[in-house]
Amino acid sequence: MNDDIASASSPKKTAPLSQQVLLKVLGIIVIALVLLIPLSFIDSTMRERLGRRNEAVADITSSWGKEQVLLGPILVIPYRYSFKTFKDTVVKGEIKKMEVLETATSRAWFLPDELVIEGDVQPEKLHRGIYEAVVYRGQLKLSGHFATPDFRKIKIEDTQVLWEDAFIAVGVSDLRGTGEALQFHSGDKAFRMAPGTGLDGLATGVHARIGNLSKSLSGRPFSLDMRFKGSGSLHFAPLGIQNTIKLASPWPDPSFKGQFLPAERSVTARGFDALWKVSYYGRSYPQSSAAAYPADQVAGSLFGVSFYNAVDSYRKVERAIKYGILFLTLVFAVFFLFETLAALRIHPVQYILIGAAMCLFYLALLSLSEFLSFGGAYLTASIAAVLVITLYSRAVLHSGDRTLVVGAELGAIYGFLYVSLQLQDYSLLLGTVGLFALLSAIMYTTRDLDWYSLDARRSGR
Repeated sequence: MNDDIASASSPKKTAPLSQQVLLKVLGIIVIALVLLIPLSFIDSTMRERLGRRNEAVADITSSWGKEQVLLGPILVIPYRYSFKTFKDTVVKGEIKKMEVLETATSRAWFLPDELVIEGDVQPEKLHRGIYEAVVYRGQLKLSGHFATPDFRKIKIEDTQVLWEDAFIAVGVSDLRGTGEALQFHSGDKAFRMAPGTGLDGLATGVHARIGNLSKSLSGRPFSLDMRFKGSGSLHFAPLGIQNTIKLASPWPDPSFKGQFLPAERSVTARGFDALWKVSYYGRSYPQSSAAAYPADQVAGSLFGVSFYNAVDSYRKVERAIKYGILFLTLVFAVFFLFETLAALRIHPVQYILIGAAMCLFYLALLSLSEFLSFGGAYLTASIAAVLVITLYSRAVLHSGDRTLVVGAELGAIYGFLYVSLQLQDYSLLLGTVGLFALLSAIMYTTRDLDWYSLDARRSGR
């Protein structure tokens, strides 16, 4: 009976503190992994909003004009050629295959010796609800000259050439953007251009019949003035032996793309001026040919400029969400260290609430960025998150100094994230340096902590 009384009065055995610490760490890891679920929901919401934005932009540009690709001018001259074939022929009541000579028509094409394109592009923004699309109006002047076509180089006899059917073709990817009739000028002659290119492989564009004028093009300058509308980007192809393209625009954030970059450029807050000088040595298609128009090779030689909005808030929110699990781990690590070093008791529910507040930061950032600039949205969302978590930490940590540490850490985290999002090309380097600095700080703080002595210190109290 005495043994029963002694057993009843003895304190209940608890797990060693080192084991409790290990269990706590495992519990925090589980909580952090569970919080990936709401982060994935926020990421899914972001992708849905991005899809709706893209649909709105596509709807706007489909009515205004899509990305423009300008190809030309190209001189096209039809010619006849003969070929042998076998046909079924009735001979003395019997069907026999007989060799016959037939005639067909094909087209040879010639590119200009010199091509000069000058113009300016005036971008503007159109809105559909809360979404906006960058569109532009452009005015270009194409000039240069052709050489007199030499059919001997492509092994065609002059007697086969249909000079009277010659025409000029210009490829324009979206003809809806051309707001007025186009005229091709060659010397003192003008030719009205009609829809369609008449050249297989050049899907959309215009053409003008120049007839026998094609026999005497050497040294005769041509010109073509174009007013057009488009969206997103404007590209050209180096169809001349020597190509000079000069563009000016008030758009402050151009993105030069394609196979050739400008030889000269000036980009300021007031806009940009760009000059391309490209020879035909950088392309893979010939200057003239009787074969099919090399559409794929020409497409591979395009170059130009894009007018996309430089600040894509959805992409930045997407990148920010990727840091979510890292930031949860960092904040939880600080609370865990306070709990361990200061003998505090923080309930798992409190960890969950703190993590939920950090997840809501990304949802607030997503929703605010649709109405504010990304910088304004980020500042508002981060201030809200820091205030909520810091004020809650005051009750959890029971200390103003510890609360200030948490607030400072959150401010540093969100500041680090913002800088990382702005320095896209150096984000990996910045992240690596930041993690090394943080790990070094944690190691320095816990350098004198004997984790195995926690049990002894607990039993000695």
